[in-house]
Parts: sequence; structure tokens; C-alpha cells
Amino acid sequence: MSVQGVFNTQVTKASSIWAASAFVQLTALVVCLGAWLCTDRSNLLQVFQVQPKYMLLGGAIGAFITYTVIKSMDMLGPAKAVMLIVVAQLAVAYIIELFGWFGVEKQPWEWRKAVGMAVAVAGIIIFKWK
Repeated sequence: MSVQGVFNTQVTKASSIWAASAFVQLTALVVCLGAWLCTDRSNLLQVFQVQPKYMLLGGAIGAFITYTVIKSMDMLGPAKAVMLIVVAQLAVAYIIELFGWFGVEKQPWEWRKAVGMAVAVAGIIIFKWK
């Protein structure tokens, strides 16, 4: 994510954030289709059989993730941006597990995981400290 974020941020400087994001998503599509042609070749239309249908929004969410990564890299620099993004993703992932959202098996609350998150946040504070 670090290298990709830096690359995408530089592309944005030559165009615009949405043009860069569209290009990123387009190149990802080309790579995925190439990999599919070389390895899998299952019926592409089977993805539409997924239930619930909102699971098909992953690509749309990915577009906004690309946007937020580019903006974060530009505003904070790569190291700070990646730290904040990773900790935020970890927190959201743990919440998804705790509540069993989106078909994920529900997990019990564990203090050690909460302490781990607190340590990660403390790491961000220490990293940003001047």
C-alpha cells in the first residue's frame, strides 16, 4: 500500500484525483482480467449470484479507499498516512468481527486486542511527536 499510495499521489499531481483513481482502477481491472485469463477462467457472471447483493459494492468502496489513500499521502506524507490507515483499518476490522457484520463469524471481546489497538495508537502519537 505504501508504494502504491506514493505512485497514485504522484499521478494525481499530473492530472486530478479522480482521473488518477480511475486510471488506478482501470489498470487493476486489466491485471485482474489477465490473471483470470491465465489461471481461473471461471464464469465471470457468477459474481452476480453473491448474496446479499450489497457485497458487490467492494469495487465502489475501493474507489473511495483509493481516494482517501491519495489524499492522506498528500496531506500527511507516506509514513504517517500508512500508520493512520492501518490502525483505522484494524479498528474497523475488529468492530466487524465483534458484531459479526457482513457474514463474518462473530468474535468475543478480548482485552488483549483492545490493548494492542491502544499500543498502535500510542505508536502513532509517538511517531508524530516533535
